[in-house]
Amino acid sequence: MGRAVQRVEVVAFQALKTVDPPVTALGGLTVTGVSRHGKFIDLDIDGLHLVIHLARAGWLRWRDDLSGAKPVRPGKGPLAVRVRLAPDDDGAEPGFELTEAGTQKRLAVYVAADPASVPGIARLGPDPLGGDFTPERLGGLVGGSRTQIKGLLRDQSVIAGIGNAYSDEVLHAAKMSPFKVGATLTDAQIAGLYEAIVTTLREAVERSRGLAAKDLKGEKKSGLRVHGRTGEKCGVCGDVIREVSFADSSLQYCPTCQTGGKPLADRRLSRLLK
Repeated sequence: MGRAVQRVEVVAFQALKTVDPPVTALGGLTVTGVSRHGKFIDLDIDGLHLVIHLARAGWLRWRDDLSGAKPVRPGKGPLAVRVRLAPDDDGAEPGFELTEAGTQKRLAVYVAADPASVPGIARLGPDPLGGDFTPERLGGLVGGSRTQIKGLLRDQSVIAGIGNAYSDEVLHAAKMSPFKVGATLTDAQIAGLYEAIVTTLREAVERSRGLAAKDLKGEKKSGLRVHGRTGEKCGVCGDVIREVSFADSSLQYCPTCQTGGKPLADRRLSRLLK
């Protein structure tokens, strides 16, 4: 914080979702704060907000010196946005780049006077690490739903910021099947789920604290107990971690810890095998 923005270079024009205020309005302003809304990163730049959603394949890469970075033509490579900050006294030009691999381009950047005007932020549910998130509130959010708990935890309009990986981790910690229906949860199960959510996310935040952006993905992967570990042994019980695959995602779970030893059918809308 405290650095002035020199300019913002948009390479992948589909990533920029707003036109008013224009992205050029950020030039010359100073970064005065950084916050988070669910999975949205919010840079307060003298009252204007540069809001970033990295989606599944996006990445933020800090650069100590962008002075030698060559212009990139739209459509060439993974670079989507480059933010150049004011040069240091030694002439180095720090900043960061937003990149996105793959063909599904979902990385999104917004410039807004009020972050609440960003559609994705406006529909967010409560922050699970916020002071107003309690077991009673969690019960109100999931208790009457006929949706499976895995889907509820991933739904940003229900609870902000958990996502696919940490929903697997939360359900493992809570010893709960990902296909358990929200409305069937008892008060004791809701209390256990609440504790698993808060503890899992707080531990993840503490492991990430102080790490450079380039090290965050590696840390996240190393700290996961079940997500992304299909075929490995569960660190709690020693059973083999299994997977259920969907059209565009997958989940991982431990049968012994979460489903009474029964494997889940590997198909959409599957239920416990009888």
